[in-house]
Amino acid sequence: MTRRTIRKYSAQPVSEALLNRLFSEASRTQTMGNLQLYSVVVTRDEQMKQRLAPAHFNQPMVTEAPVVLTICADFHRTTRWCEERQAQPGYDNFLSFQNAAIDALLFTQTLCNLMDEEGLGYCYLGTTVYQPQQIIDMLQLPRLVMPVATLTVGWPAEAPAQSDRLPVESFVHSETYHDYSPADIDTYYRHKEQLEENRHFCELNHKETLAQIFTDIRYTKQDNEAMSATLLETLRRQGFIM
Repeated sequence: MTRRTIRKYSAQPVSEALLNRLFSEASRTQTMGNLQLYSVVVTRDEQMKQRLAPAHFNQPMVTEAPVVLTICADFHRTTRWCEERQAQPGYDNFLSFQNAAIDALLFTQTLCNLMDEEGLGYCYLGTTVYQPQQIIDMLQLPRLVMPVATLTVGWPAEAPAQSDRLPVESFVHSETYHDYSPADIDTYYRHKEQLEENRHFCELNHKETLAQIFTDIRYTKQDNEAMSATLLETLRRQGFIM
């Protein structure tokens, strides 16, 4: 209930020992078949952060954070284990990517919770899946490894307000899924739409509704289709789609 996204960090370093302890603790999270289908690439080098930044639309925290973590869906390691143990792996398919991506994101969320408890700040970058090939090339990710999440990490140098959330009744369904009436939408989205910053955002962008900000500016159909094509092509190159 106190979690905040942190985009500004102090100069205090994040020790390797601390990160490794948190990685070890996060690895206790649930995983398919106890295979731990994820890997983490830790970036501290300033030049490497500069090279990664364009893949994340040059968001400042990528270069300003002490550490950047790229969490990957990884079936490469498991495949190599099978190959070295006289077993025939069959993980070059979309289901395997789905399983590895779920594993990786479960690990990511557990790590975030642990970092919160430790007092570390972080920002989750959704841009990881927008231009994945750049990240793959930069981090030299082999076949059957796909980046799915990025965290910028450091000790907080800000205390921003918490972002709003929809009420529980808007996303919890009893027994079966119940579709939303116009009245439901009005009720569940009223608070978000009436926030002063969101109303101001609409005025600045000359939009009638907050929803139009998302459909016309932030996540457009054209951009979604283009990035979907890029994502599918990258999954083919990485061996998850034939």
